[in-house]
Amino acid sequence: MVDISAKADTVRVAIAKGIVRMQPATFKAIKSGGTAKGDVLTVAQLAGIMAAKKTPELIPLCHPILISNVSVSFSPDESSSTIEITATAESTGKTGVEMEALTAVSIAALAIYDMVKAIDRGMKIENIRLVRKSGGKSGTVKLE
Repeated sequence: MVDISAKADTVRVAIAKGIVRMQPATFKAIKSGGTAKGDVLTVAQLAGIMAAKKTPELIPLCHPILISNVSVSFSPDESSSTIEITATAESTGKTGVEMEALTAVSIAALAIYDMVKAIDRGMKIENIRLVRKSGGKSGTVKLE
């Protein structure tokens, strides 16, 4: 691990996004709640939040940190049969929460895939990325 003991505590925020692309019929099934496993987006939201809390257990050398807030939201786009996932992670500490936000998006996307893979095994998880971070020595970094 990187030694962060000399760093000052600051408020840290990270926002990550990703997209799940699917067939129109799959999108409609998710929107209507007509899937065998239940409410896809509620399960995916919980999966993303839980994943953010488990990040240091999943990624070697990632610091365990106290997370003060994690949110996962969805922006469905019927015209492209996509669901954009946005995760925000917040903490006050010596290291950032980028990995927690990225993990939340990744696992939320995988949960969506798992919930409807029986309908559409050709779904694509795309463009998982950090879009903004703030706090720490580098201050605010806007990537989008």
